[in-house]
This record gives sequence, C-alpha cells and structure tokens, in this order.
Amino acid sequence: MVKIAHVREKDNKIQTVCYHLLGVKKLAETFGEKLGLKHVAGLAGLLHDLGKYTDTFQKYINEVAFYSESTEMKRGDVDHSTAGGKLLFSLFHNKENTPFEKLLAEIVGNAIISHHSNLHDYITSEIQSDYLRRVRDKELKEYENAVDCFFQEVMDEKDFNQYVSNAVNELQQFMNMSPTQSFFLTKYIFSCLIDADRTDTRWFEEKTIDVQDFQHDKLFASYYEKLISKLGSFKKNSKGNEQINILRQQMSEQCDLYADKPSGIYTLSIPTGGGKTLASLRYALKHAQKFNKQRIIYVVPFTTIIEQNTQEVRNILEDEDHILEHHSNVIDEDEENDEQSDGLITKKEKLKLARDNWDSPIIFTTMVQFLNIFYAKGNRNTRRLHNLSHSVLVFDEVQKVPTKCVSLFNEALNFLKKDAHCSILLCTATQPTLENVDHFLLKERDGEIVQNLSDVSKAFKRVDIIDRTERPTNNDELAEWVKSNAEAWGSTLVILNTKSVVKELYEKLKDSSPLPVYHLSTGMCAAHRKDILSDIRTLLNNKVPFICITTQLIEAGVDVSFKCVIRSSAGLDSIAQAAGRCNRHGEKDVQDVYVIDHADENLSKLKEIKTGKEITGNLLVRYKKKEDEYDSSLLSQVAMDEYFRHYYQKMETDLNYYIPQVDKEMTNLLMATRKENDYVTAYKKKYDTELPLYLTGSYKTAANHFQVIDQITTAIIVPYGKGKEIIAQLNSAERVDDLSTQLKRAQQYTVNVHSQELTKLKQDNAIISHLEGTIYELRENWYSGEYGIDLLGEGEMGSLIM
Repeated sequence: MVKIAHVREKDNKIQTVCYHLLGVKKLAETFGEKLGLKHVAGLAGLLHDLGKYTDTFQKYINEVAFYSESTEMKRGDVDHSTAGGKLLFSLFHNKENTPFEKLLAEIVGNAIISHHSNLHDYITSEIQSDYLRRVRDKELKEYENAVDCFFQEVMDEKDFNQYVSNAVNELQQFMNMSPTQSFFLTKYIFSCLIDADRTDTRWFEEKTIDVQDFQHDKLFASYYEKLISKLGSFKKNSKGNEQINILRQQMSEQCDLYADKPSGIYTLSIPTGGGKTLASLRYALKHAQKFNKQRIIYVVPFTTIIEQNTQEVRNILEDEDHILEHHSNVIDEDEENDEQSDGLITKKEKLKLARDNWDSPIIFTTMVQFLNIFYAKGNRNTRRLHNLSHSVLVFDEVQKVPTKCVSLFNEALNFLKKDAHCSILLCTATQPTLENVDHFLLKERDGEIVQNLSDVSKAFKRVDIIDRTERPTNNDELAEWVKSNAEAWGSTLVILNTKSVVKELYEKLKDSSPLPVYHLSTGMCAAHRKDILSDIRTLLNNKVPFICITTQLIEAGVDVSFKCVIRSSAGLDSIAQAAGRCNRHGEKDVQDVYVIDHADENLSKLKEIKTGKEITGNLLVRYKKKEDEYDSSLLSQVAMDEYFRHYYQKMETDLNYYIPQVDKEMTNLLMATRKENDYVTAYKKKYDTELPLYLTGSYKTAANHFQVIDQITTAIIVPYGKGKEIIAQLNSAERVDDLSTQLKRAQQYTVNVHSQELTKLKQDNAIISHLEGTIYELRENWYSGEYGIDLLGEGEMGSLIM
C-alpha cells in the first residue's frame, strides 16, 4: 500500500512519504552544509515525518482528501511529528552512547518534534521537560511499524547508522571549532528543516523544482559596476568639488578599501547627510564578491527608511526583481500547532508554503523582523534564519535597537559573526556603546571605517542645538509659538514623543495656521506615508513654507531637509537624528534645532524615552558648564559616548529582556549553562535525580513571551491605493508563487495594530477576515486620509493636508 505524505487539492495527486522525506533531506543538507552541518540538518529532514507511516495517519489523510464527509478523528488524534525524535532518543541517548550522540539526539530531535509548532523546552518553569515528555515518555501506537516501514522504504539500518555517524562527526567538529551557544545551533537546524519541508511541499504543489542558487557573484559584480558608475557621476557634478562632497567621496572610498578586510563587526559612523546608504552598499557589494557572500541584508528601525532606501538602491542598480522589501508578516500565525492541517494542501496551507524565506540577493527589512527570526514564536520567522548565513548585514541607525533587546541583539550578531560566516556593518552617526554591556558585542578592534571621525563630524556641522527646556511647554503654547514664527522659519518640522500630543497639536494648527500643515502617523500604511513624504519633498524642493507634525518615525534616515526643527526632549541620539532632518544638505550655513520640554506628554509607559530624556537633561547642564570637553558640540562623539554609557548603566537591569511571568531574563532561559540554570537544581530536588539531558534551555517559554514591541501587533491590509485590489487577488490566487507575489505587495498596504485596537475594530465590525482568518482587511470608512486607521470609523480619503 502506498504511504501518502501530501495530497494536492486541485487534482488529488499524491506525494509519498518516502519521496517527501528524501526530498526534505536533500534540501536540508544543502542548507546545513553552509555551516558544515550537512548531515545534522539532513537527519532532521530524513526523520521529520516518520510518523506518517502509521495506519492512523494514512486513514486520516485518505478521509480528508478523498471523502467529502468530515473525518471522525479529533484534533490531537494524529501525531506524526513525535516518532522521528523518539527514534533518535531511543537509539542514541542511552548510557552507552557518547556525549555527542546524545547531543545530536537532543538538537535534531527537538527540531523534529517542533516542526509544526515551536522549539520545545528542555525544562520548563514548572520543572518538567516537554522534550522528554514527547521523545521518551509518550506512547505512540504503531511506532515500531512506522520505524520498520522507514528502514524498508527510505534507508536501511546500516546506511542510517553511517549517516548518523557522519552527523555526529560534523557536530563534534563544529562544537570543537566554535563552542557556540547551543540555542543558536538548535535554532539553525530547526530553520533548515522548516524551510526544506515547506519548499519541498511547495515544489510538489506547483509541480516544479527551483534551482537553489546561493551564488550571486555575477549579480553583485554587475551591481558594483553600476554603483561605481553612479558615484563617478557625482564627482563630475558641478558641486563635486565642494568640501562636503569631497568628504563623501573619501568616506565612500574608505568603505571600498575596508571591504578587502576579513569579515567581522565594523562601525560606519558617517555623519548625517554623508552618503551612508551608498557608502555601505559599496562596502557590501565589494565584500560579498571577495568573500563569496550569498546575500546582502539591510536592517533598519522603521518601515519609513525601508521605503526610501529600497527605492534609492533599486534606481541605482536598475533592478526591481532581486531586491526584497520586507516590512511585516501579512499572514496572522496564531496557531500554536498546525500539525492537524498537514497533508491536504488547501489554500490556507499554500499561504504557509508561500516563498517567504529570504532567498533574494538583497533584502531590506526591519529590526523587529530581524529579532523575530531568532527569538519569536512562529515558524515563518524561524524559516529565514539559515539564509542569514554567509551574508553581509548592514544595520542602519543601529542605536535604535530596543533597550530590552540589547543583549539578545548582541548575542545574535556574535553568532552570525563567529559561526555563520557573516560580515556586519553598524551604521549610524550616533554609535551606541554595545561593547560595554554584560552580553557584549564582539566588535573588531579599530573597526571604525571613517578616518579622522572628529574632524569629519565638525566639517558636517549643519545646526545649532538651542536648549529651551528651562520650563515646560504645553501644546497651546507650542501651537502659538509655531504659528507666530513658522513663516519666518520657513519649512518647520515638529517631532513629539507620543501620538496623542502629535494628533492634538495637528488639530490645533490645521485650521488656524497660515501655512499648510501635514501629519505623519504609524497609523498610516507605508504607501500612504510614502505619498505624503513625496508631497513634503515637493514643497521642500520648491522652498514652500509649511509645517509637519509627527512622532519620531521621521527621524531615522528619512531623507528630508527642513529649515527649522523642534524636538521634544528625549535621548541624545534621538535629538541628533532629529537634527539630521534640518539643513541636511547644507543649504544654509547653520540652522536652529530647538529642544523643548513638552508638558503634556505622558511618558510613564515609555521608560526608554523617559530615561533618555533625564540623561539628556543632565548632559545639557554639564555641557553649558564645560562646553570645550565636548568638542563644543552636543552632537560630538564624546557627548554621544557619555550619553550611552550613562544610559546603559541606568538601564542595566533592562538589557537582558526580563520576563515577569516567570521571573527570569530571556538570556538566562536561552543561554544559561547547566550550572547557572536553577531549574536544573530544582529538577534534582523535585525528582531526586539529575535532569538526563545536556541541553537545558527553555526555548518555548522564551518565544511565547518575546515581543520586540511591548504589545502584540497584527497586520491589517487597509483600503488605501491598491490595498483592495491586493485583497481580491489574494482571494483568487491558486498558485503558491502567485500568493507569494501578492503577500509581498500587500506589505505596502498594511498597518500593524495593537491587540486592544484589533479587538475594538472587530467589535465594531470594521474588520473583514479572509482565507480562514489568516488575513485581515479594514473596511473602507475606517481609514482616514489624515490619520490612517480611524478607530472612530469616520475616515475619509479626502485631502491629505488642511
């Protein structure tokens, strides 16, 4: 009898278990080989669906695929993911087995039993082992029969034992060369399995096979030539011999020279307006060619920078197809375990198979997405991890790493540098001191690319910081001040710390200001913000006076240049970034940036901003007394180093991602050694025996509590521009590749809302659910041209300015 792994819904064609296991094994080998772990990853692929050889699963898949009546089986009756992990544990985790055989069983076994959910805890906060419960304690009906079928159809016992021996040797060699955190190694193998499983299933569904081409050297060479040609045209420009442009050229050339150095973690502290994007791209393209890197990944703090930087790079490289712009996960992955839906490839399953594994040569993404790959729950995130290896990663505005994630960020980068053969560039004019914390970053010594940084910073001085924090200013006073002076100032940018005061100030000014007033909000989708920024740039280019009111979303990297900026006091790095939106291109000699103390802002729940504001306040006092100690500039590297030193000291207890629900830091749950892990001590006390495992991480517990942003957010496709058209095409698309294309397009038209906002929108019938609840659409009258998502349901897509 043929053993079925998958059934294609449209024509009822079957994929056998044997064919699927060998196909996933081959793909996983390719992914694992990038770290010298070909057989370790391949072993996960070989055994992941071993449980599909049972008669129970075969009855289930036949009922759901070939009979119209619903299956009699209840959710949870069919467990096909435990058997492979159980086989490894039973064969290679006994007294006579070597430590590396046991370690292999634990790493690969966890990946297998978790491939429809999240990596399991080796020990939980309840002092139990979810891993042992599955691979040792759980009784599986027909287990022996499934194992016999595997050895008969897929690989005989002799070849299997040799394969495992190869995997053990790889693991031992890897651990000896690089005694890495076992968490990252396990996560990497898990990533290889998830992507291999979904890719093989997608190939079966699409009746095609893609060439897994990780070599983009010819493409990178072509890109490099185009970039050098573009940079050469800047030199020939009429302004090419101006001092600022000469400095830009020199910093760009320094990046080119640094690209010949071995891979590592380097800093690029080009001042605002110094050509950071193209200089870092020059480094990345040359380094990728010289050291055979597979892709270039830009990681930025806000989606506003993605939109701008991606388009700039696409224009220069003259390529739309190979540059992926990844904002957020459009699909809502709220299922804890999707094992029961595996087998029949329905529309919902196709969404999970959609090509979302970051296999493009150049990728632009956000810090949230980057951190989610390592630490968040959800297989869609983890799937991308193996494609980070052998890459050049450029972190733009790296000072925006969320404070609670600093240690996790550093540990991820250290893994990518030491074990995953990556080169990493930290770009910002305000470099944080990430090497001076407990979980420190392994930066290269003398790793700053820009030479004579202090002199370069002075040459790029564009603004004076005017301290107006002596007394607080409320919105009424601020509105009157702006109205009285805006025409004299010209284009004026006001950046405040909370959305509520931004909206209130906008409403005070929009009907009373003599100038046009614009409003930018995170409640707007990317395409909407992009259109508003386009209008703003047109006014700036035409030197038309106007006012723009926004939160800090405009600060990091958005290429706009106002004549005057007002910034509500916050961290010194935020003030420096705000200053970068003023006189950005040196249109005038020096312009003013005003720092105010806003009386109406409630920062009680914004600890990072509140702490940064306090430290900046202290620094402002010291600066007035001893200006010369700071190179006569509040934005000097001396001032910035002092700010971050005090900031990280004050926030020391927040750097390791504390989880109050279990009273543990996430770094401890994931990375503590056996001796450091008090759960292990408690296990011995509770059971009067040692925990019989080498690995002791609480991976699932950590993932369940991890959120880069404090509140869980869900992506909603909004009715702006082509949003409604994309929804229609997602509903009608049948091919996985078509779904992949539409999901990528949809990112431009999504807004992330917090859980309480989503609940309210659902209660008010403002949400339409599509594709079995995996995608959300916002109804038309709930989106406003002024504010984006409108929780009052009074939105109108009318004029964008008042």
